[in-house]
Amino acid sequence: MNKGEGRGGRISSNSDPESSLRVVISGASGGLGLSLAHYYLERGAHVAVFARRGELLQDLAGRFPGHVHCYVLDVRDAAAIQRAAQDYIERVGVPDLVIANAGVSVGTLTEYAEDIDAFEQVMDINVLGMVKTFQPFVAQMRSARSGTLAGIASVAGFRGLPGAGAYSASKAAAISYLESLRVELHGSGVKVVTICPGYINTAMTRINPYPMPFILEPAEAARRMARAIARQVPFAVIPWQMGVAGALLRWLPRRLYDRMFAHAPHKPRGLL
Repeated sequence: MNKGEGRGGRISSNSDPESSLRVVISGASGGLGLSLAHYYLERGAHVAVFARRGELLQDLAGRFPGHVHCYVLDVRDAAAIQRAAQDYIERVGVPDLVIANAGVSVGTLTEYAEDIDAFEQVMDINVLGMVKTFQPFVAQMRSARSGTLAGIASVAGFRGLPGAGAYSASKAAAISYLESLRVELHGSGVKVVTICPGYINTAMTRINPYPMPFILEPAEAARRMARAIARQVPFAVIPWQMGVAGALLRWLPRRLYDRMFAHAPHKPRGLL
């Protein structure tokens, strides 16, 4: 931790290059999103936090007075995000960084009709929620010829994982969407960063009934992600060991992959 930073809500000095950042983070009331918010707030950034749990956002605002802008909303609600974006831009300015982090995960199996709703919700939040989070800011950032759009995808999007059809499909779609967006904005001054984390110790992963190699605590994951975003790398896998594992999985022939994962343990099915 650099001199001047603190975990108790203290703001770092203006010598930190991140202290003047204007940041927007979705899914910021817990887990990785909350850790990302803490990371930037501890460095003095002005952070807009989007989440459904307003009481948790207010707690964050109390710890960093004057630096947190709370917007209680659902990332499926495009109109609500557009209102929040307009309000933040009017109050603080065009953001330097928008992180589309909101996401959900639940075990799903196509054979069960009752899982159709879970498929729809996962795709709506993890993919369309990302689109809706970015959309109100793109034109303004393009006009400013600056800024970064960072999307949190997952190594789960590299191959289809058994029992996680909705989640794997949503993260594969997010990876492709972010690549399309990056190409669309090439030369505009706006950068697009795809972040593919492995396992992070959050409520989303604690129910997994299988080993989770190279698992990171949310604060460490947030630090590594922020470093990748600052470098504006187009594509980052965190931790790097999961990038190696993911590359090996992607190169496995389909027949071999099928045999290896046919009996792998599944994430529990449940309600979102």
